[in-house]
Amino acid sequence: MKYIPRLIESQLLRASKHFGALILTGPRRSGKTTLLRKLFPRAAYYLLEDPDIISRMRADARSFIDEIQPPVILDEIQNVP
Repeated sequence: MKYIPRLIESQLLRASKHFGALILTGPRRSGKTTLLRKLFPRAAYYLLEDPDIISRMRADARSFIDEIQPPVILDEIQNVP
């Protein structure tokens, strides 16, 4: 699939230099994940729809967060507490 550049790219890159965390919201299937993975190719990626990850987060969210090393993309973060 061909990547479609977005106008928000430069704003996200600029914001990432000034803030420790960013939240990107928008409609389903609009390319949010693709955009973030393109802009931050070295970031670890966690899909929080994965049953194993959801289970780990619900059991002990603090230890899960402590184990990950930034930069990281947490996709579908609304699925866990």
